[in-house]
Amino acid sequence: MFDPRITVLEHRLSQVNNIFAVSSGKGGVGKSVIASVLALILARKGFKVGLMDLDFTSPSTHLILGVKDIFPKEKEGIVPPTVYGIKFMSIVYFSKDKALSLRGQDFSDSFLEILAITRWGNLDYLILDMPPGINDATLDVVRFMKRVKFIIVTTPSLLSFSTVKKLLDSLHTSKVEVLGIIENMKIENSSSIREHVKGTRFLGEIPFDPQLEKCFGEVRELLSTEISRKLEKIVDKIIYQNV
Repeated sequence: MFDPRITVLEHRLSQVNNIFAVSSGKGGVGKSVIASVLALILARKGFKVGLMDLDFTSPSTHLILGVKDIFPKEKEGIVPPTVYGIKFMSIVYFSKDKALSLRGQDFSDSFLEILAITRWGNLDYLILDMPPGINDATLDVVRFMKRVKFIIVTTPSLLSFSTVKKLLDSLHTSKVEVLGIIENMKIENSSSIREHVKGTRFLGEIPFDPQLEKCFGEVRELLSTEISRKLEKIVDKIIYQNV
């Protein structure tokens, strides 16, 4: 049976030039920080940017960016608020900061509904903060957002990277473009993921910063970190392919 929300979603995304899904094989690798800072850097470069937190169980981009008392508006759908030059939407606006215990068709229905009602307008980049692993959200993004490209985040841990390989296999099987892998939380003398990456672009390393959480909610400080400086070089690799 045809679902009219799919047509609505295609219309909502018709003015979005690029869709990047930031994903990982497992949680705790700094994926949401990467997605948030990536959006901030692109906005600072003058691009029109949207950030959507699609982690149904643990949304955190609103905490990283310090988004408080700013809410979407209803106007022929949902219009995301603009924070720090970014159009921001999070599942937390619907879950009230509680985990949504959904799976299967119930998850897909809720997921598609949120995507279909959100009005992004004209964007150069829409960044999706994905829940970790191969899950309903990943499969539905691939299914409903045909132009999506993935950025994969891992840590130097080979255990973390082993889950990434499964995610990569799934994306390659689905013929989804993967922009590359970021090795986050790099510690001096730790093993290099670069040596194990085959068939996927290695975008770069980002050092572990024990003081990072002190910058959450303080965007100016967040953008002055070494993490931000390293990620900006990675952003240039992504948007300027010859860098």
